Amino acid sequence: MRKTVDTDNGTKTTDSKETPGCENKKSYCKLNTSERSQYFPGAGWGGLSILKKVILLQCIVYISLPVILCLFPWILGHVVCSHWLRFPYLVDLASPAELSLNHTLNFYLSPEEGISLGVWHTVPDSQWEKAQGAGPEWYSETLGDGSPVIIYLHGNVGSRAINHRVELVKILSAAGYHVLSLDYRGYGDSSGEPSEVGMTSDALYLYQWVKTRSRTSQVCLWGHSLGTGVATNAAVKIQEQAMELARERARDLRDVTQADLEPSYAVDGVILEAPYTNMEEEVASHPLSMMYQCLPGFESVLHHVMRSNNMVFANDEK
Repeated sequence: MRKTVDTDNGTKTTDSKETPGCENKKSYCKLNTSERSQYFPGAGWGGLSILKKVILLQCIVYISLPVILCLFPWILGHVVCSHWLRFPYLVDLASPAELSLNHTLNFYLSPEEGISLGVWHTVPDSQWEKAQGAGPEWYSETLGDGSPVIIYLHGNVGSRAINHRVELVKILSAAGYHVLSLDYRGYGDSSGEPSEVGMTSDALYLYQWVKTRSRTSQVCLWGHSLGTGVATNAAVKIQEQAMELARERARDLRDVTQADLEPSYAVDGVILEAPYTNMEEEVASHPLSMMYQCLPGFESVLHHVMRSNNMVFANDEK
């Protein structure tokens, strides 16, 4: 390779040689960098910047959920009740016969102004033939025939028409029970929005409606999942009402005994299927909530949100 050099005597052209291995070394270095880019895309500071952005985004999402719940506590209430998931779809709740409940009456109750509750009354299988073509008066009269009555209070999601609820009604009917399946306010074809106070009020109204017609027939509350909180609240309220009636008749509180309880309002039985201690613990034990247990103040946030939604269901305090 020829090289021109400026000297004191003028310009001089000389031959120069590349240091052996230098060209190969440069190619090797360039090739090495290319290979790193090919086999490790995003490596280097640019890749680290992307990684930082991903981690930052995850942190923002993680922190934002508790903040959103504080600002909009009704979101958690809707998740707990899930009444907006009206499973099963395309089912006419006014026609239980479509679900093979051929000895069932659909009717509606109004516990308060502006609230309508959808209810099914399924009579025992032994009265199947008599039920064909029968009207509301006949169904109401059968409540006092001596057969036990079960008021079924279902869990969250869907309506009284969900398959496993219908199957339970069929089993209880075959065993000789009257079954009244209630959709709380906001569920199924019932109007209104669900809350602990409102759902408990719905169960109480149906219970007392049945007791005025059941005569000597026993009436039992059967709560499942979310409904166990409703059943527990209703049972406590019923007993409180009974004791209040007894106190009004008694001259002294010492005279009040269980025998003094008003038969029309005393609890005959309560069945709790898949119960929980209280709704706050139930939500806290959910896998999604467990992710936030290490976050300072999360328990206080959860407590605030549940109280704001009037969704406490403190079964352990009853």
